[in-house]
Amino acid sequence: MECVIKHFNELRTEELYAIIKARVNVFVVEQNCPYPELDDKDQDAWHVWLKDQGELVAYLRVLAPGVSFSEASLGRVLTIRRQQGLGKAIVECGIAVAKEKYHTDRLRIEAQCYAQGFYEKLGFRQVGEPFLEDGIWHMEMLFQ
Repeated sequence: MECVIKHFNELRTEELYAIIKARVNVFVVEQNCPYPELDDKDQDAWHVWLKDQGELVAYLRVLAPGVSFSEASLGRVLTIRRQQGLGKAIVECGIAVAKEKYHTDRLRIEAQCYAQGFYEKLGFRQVGEPFLEDGIWHMEMLFQ
């Protein structure tokens, strides 16, 4: 298993295609949630994924402070293979990238409410009230 870290301008066409395909498959198709997946934040993001035998198996992006929130943030967190610890592994990689690239220990995320316990185990805590976004309940969570 390899953790790959690339800024948008370093991505090869095949890598970008695999990332977009995974995000659309999980967030649009699987969750039956039609929304604009491409939000003009990818160009400023660090893209982080786990690769196993050449295949993308987990992904997230890391955004600088000021892009989505005043803090650095993680987003578009997904795993292709479930129940194998890949979610924990990719979030830990994302936290490390944020610390390295943005020199911060504070991260804000918008987590789907069903994943609250997962993120709490990784050190995030809920801030604010749950809200509906694209038909799915979310909450802001802070890591510090």
